[in-house]
Formats: sequence, structure tokens, C-alpha cells
Amino acid sequence: MTQSADPAAAVGILLVEDDAPTCWRLQDALTKAGFAVRAAGTLAEARAALAERAPGVLLTDLKLPDGHGVELIRETRQRLPETEIMVIPALGDEESVISAITVGATGYLLKDAFPTDIATTVRDLVAGHSPISASIARFIVRRTQKAEPAAGPPLNTAKLTPREIDILWGIAKGFSYAEIADHLGLSRQTVPGHIKSIYRKLEVHTRGEAVFEAVQQGLIKL
Repeated sequence: MTQSADPAAAVGILLVEDDAPTCWRLQDALTKAGFAVRAAGTLAEARAALAERAPGVLLTDLKLPDGHGVELIRETRQRLPETEIMVIPALGDEESVISAITVGATGYLLKDAFPTDIATTVRDLVAGHSPISASIARFIVRRTQKAEPAAGPPLNTAKLTPREIDILWGIAKGFSYAEIADHLGLSRQTVPGHIKSIYRKLEVHTRGEAVFEAVQQGLIKL
């Protein structure tokens, strides 16, 4: 039996969104793109769905009727490390996205995005990228610029090597491991080893956390 060429065919998505029209619009767009989508409207429903079957992607709002999506992201990252996690915040909720980054979210898309953008962004996430809405990227840049020291060399308290910083820059740009290897002239098999070293030195567990910490230290600029 040959596998389907469509990357969406084997990917299950758990969509957590309490606003019914928004949930229907997102679910419709993803289903038409070939994804298998389950929906939940509350934190409790989402936890039950995760216990029943691990999804390939958790696509979650942050402000839910019975709790905050950050709690769900933290729990999912700890219990299901292979699940990709994308946040779908409302415009103006960028502050909460920072919290989502620190506990394990790897993609961020405003929930009013076009249907085609939603499907494409989830495909990018599954392919190993870290897609992020432009408005949220700008918010993160503004916030980190305010926190950045006025003068002096980069901190690099983690003692990353120049090669590791190059790879970290590739992660921040949303490149896949294969693309990073090709760009830097490395063997594709060596990149995961560098990634593990970066995570260990920065004391993080996800791409989003690594990028956030690197920006905070002044190692890379978005």
C-alpha cells in the first residue's frame, strides 16, 4: 500500500474554539483541505478529546469559557510532545501569545485569517515550520526591543556556538530542518543533534521557546 502524497491526509486536528461561527469556519476550511478535524468548545471538552486520542495538531483559542488555553498548551506539551500546537488568538490578544510561547506553542495565526491561509499555515506547521501572523511577530519584536539592553555585546549566556546561532536563526525564520541543512551546507542528519544542544543550553523544549529566549538574549533579531 502506498502512502498518500497529501500531507493532510494522515493528520488529525483538535480544534478548540468556543465561538460557534468561528469554529465552523475554521473546521470547514481545514476539512476541505483534507484534514480530519475534531472540535471542542471548552477546556474540559478539549481535555477529554486529548485523552481519547492524541491529535497531530492542537489548534486552540486562548480565552475559553472554563479556563485559559495556556493551561491546555502546557498540559499537551508535557503529555504529548509529538503534537504540534498552534494558537488562534483574537486581534489584540498578543500578550497572551507570549505566555503560549513559553509553555510550548509553535505556531500563531489570527483567527480571522482567510480559509486558504488557515490550511496552508497548518500544513507549514506539520512540515516543521513555525508559522506566525505578521501582527504577532511585530508585537514580539516591539516587546523584545523594549527589554533589550541599550548597549553592549550580545549576552549569549547559554554559550551557543556560531553554528548553533546560525541554526537558531533558521528556526526563527520558520525553515524546516532540511532547509536549514541545505542553506548551511550541513548533513541533514546532523541538524537534529545541533537542535538538541541548543535546547539543552537554552533550557527550553520547543522551537518557540528557543526563538523567544534567543531574542531576549540578543542572539538573533527577527
